[in-house]
Amino acid sequence: MLPGSKRLIYSMDIQNNIKQFHDYLTPNSCRLVAVSKTKPVSLIMEAYNAGQRVFGENKVQELTEKSTQLPEDIEWHMIGHLQRNKVKYIAPFVSLIHSVDSLKLLKEIDKQAKKAGRVINCLLQIHIAREETKFGLSEDELAELMHGSELKELTNVRIVGMMGMATNTDDLTQVRSEFSGLKELFDRTSSVDLPANVQMKELSIGMSGDYKIAVEEGSTLVRIGTAVFGARNKVA
Repeated sequence: MLPGSKRLIYSMDIQNNIKQFHDYLTPNSCRLVAVSKTKPVSLIMEAYNAGQRVFGENKVQELTEKSTQLPEDIEWHMIGHLQRNKVKYIAPFVSLIHSVDSLKLLKEIDKQAKKAGRVINCLLQIHIAREETKFGLSEDELAELMHGSELKELTNVRIVGMMGMATNTDDLTQVRSEFSGLKELFDRTSSVDLPANVQMKELSIGMSGDYKIAVEEGSTLVRIGTAVFGARNKVA
């Protein structure tokens, strides 16, 4: 049985976990982002050898260090809050940045992507939780960004969708409501004329405790750590 409840004890068989997630997600047109933060290279290689190629990290230093130690065909996703002064370290290789929450950050990504001779794919992080500690754009801020004149001038970034983090709660009805609301916003945004550098196709919602709900609500990327690798390592 697939892991999917906060009350379950997750299997430590990484290869089996990867297989079960792929079997479940692929028919639902959803991909697994294996969240490898705090995990050693050896465990990431276990997942890699099981066929996983997309990994997510939330700290720039850890991401850059791991990228030099692991196979070049890994698709690295930056899923954590990103400071503008650290964009330059990941711009040469990052595949997708999930956590773009301001025009200022988007401009810096564009600047560093241009220096690296790349176009970097990005998701706009939308604030959907009832927690002030979560980052993200409001619906009004999203509209202002989409309809403003500056976005279309950023030729080295490509916005490919949205990301959201649900409230940390056991109330799955609330979680579903937050995911559903983001999907509706995603669909509304996709239905209007957009700048050439915006292609709404990815919706990044769902983690170990709520990914099944996220898939039902239209997720195309689920960010799974515990249910792939087991309980998180403690860090100092």
